[in-house]
Amino acid sequence: MGNLFGRKKQSRVTEQDKAVLQLKQQRDKLKQYQRRITQQLEREREIARQLLRDGRKERAKLLLKKKRYREQLLDKTENQITSLETMVQNIEFTQIEMKVVEGLQIGNECLKKMHQVMSIEEVERILEETQEAVEYQRQIDELLAGSFTQEDEDAILEELNAITQEQIDLPEVPSEPLPEKKPEKVPVKARPQQGDLVAAS
Repeated sequence: MGNLFGRKKQSRVTEQDKAVLQLKQQRDKLKQYQRRITQQLEREREIARQLLRDGRKERAKLLLKKKRYREQLLDKTENQITSLETMVQNIEFTQIEMKVVEGLQIGNECLKKMHQVMSIEEVERILEETQEAVEYQRQIDELLAGSFTQEDEDAILEELNAITQEQIDLPEVPSEPLPEKKPEKVPVKARPQQGDLVAAS
């Protein structure tokens, strides 16, 4: 029937990742074995103590020999766990170094492409053209500054002022005189007569 879902997606798990996973699994198994041996050692020590109380010294001695052998296995197990953890750390650190080197390689390739687009000769040519343009403009400025008389300068300033005045939009001044406003007459109150003042008193 074929693949109904298109191309199979490529796994991102590398061989280094698989190796790290296997090492961690072995480490975990050794730690489980270490815990089991530790529990057995504690139990055998209690049994040896009970045998001594019961007077079975030879039996207790044999059990302690067995216990001693397990303790040696426990030391070896601890060394193996340390070796596995060191190996895991080395692989993980090497993976980080590989990513750093890969990033540096990509950066170098990018810089090479940029240098191909903009070579040293191209940069020197642009700088020379820029310097030539600056020098050419300076020569034009000097020619313009020395070719005009005072009359030309006055005419240029006059035209500049005229253009400036055109840009200012002011209302026109009326040509006819404004009508004069006559003052309004204020009514004057009649002054009271002397006879009125006597009557009022």
